[in-house]
Amino acid sequence: MSRKAFITGANKGIGYETARQLAARGMTVLVGARDAELGQAAVDKLRADGADAHFVQIDVSDEESVNAAAARIEAEFGGLDVLVNNAAITGGMEGDGKASSGTLATLRRVYETNVFGLFAVTNALLPLLRRSESARIVNVSSEVGSLSLRTDPNNPMSQMVSAIPYTSSKTAVSMVTVLYAMELRDTAIKVNAANPGYTATDLNGNSGFRTVEQGAEPSVHLATLPADGPSGTFWGYLWGGEQEYGPIPW
Repeated sequence: MSRKAFITGANKGIGYETARQLAARGMTVLVGARDAELGQAAVDKLRADGADAHFVQIDVSDEESVNAAAARIEAEFGGLDVLVNNAAITGGMEGDGKASSGTLATLRRVYETNVFGLFAVTNALLPLLRRSESARIVNVSSEVGSLSLRTDPNNPMSQMVSAIPYTSSKTAVSMVTVLYAMELRDTAIKVNAANPGYTATDLNGNSGFRTVEQGAEPSVHLATLPADGPSGTFWGYLWGGEQEYGPIPW
């Protein structure tokens, strides 16, 4: 029986490509998306390429929707082996993008999806993941939320102007990842954060220098870790590093 992977925000961009790559590795992929039409279109495209793909409607910022998705996955698939928390929003650029230019409304909206939504989805699906012999949880994060990189004067990240909502939400994702990894360290479940790097998607107006195929690679790697793989790590694209991929400092 094939392993089952659920990817949120999987109707396009990195989420869709993550589903495609996992399907190419023989997994059954459950495509999570808010919009039923877009989600089903993504599934149809995946199936046309031979994937075992299924649409699961979910709005990660709506607890009722999250619980309904979890109930459907349990009823139709009986369990889950991989969860990729990919869904995220930026909140856009407010004013000049500096910390003092943001609004509380945007901060709340971004956290509802990027942090609270991730938390809700993970908790709702954790009972199903516990049934797996080797479950994997991947939280898609970003290097822009690394405290180490942002405070290192020798790193280009320290010069980057970033709005508080998106950037700090990814810092929060780091701690969420660590705490779940600590709770589950005596189980077969591995929990890690992925850094796609600056990938061209709708999230950034397709301004990134990495392709979605490249951006999905860290998530796919962490979703397919062997039994002796790490847990509680931040791993992915190393901007300007000697190696393309490796551990990212928190």
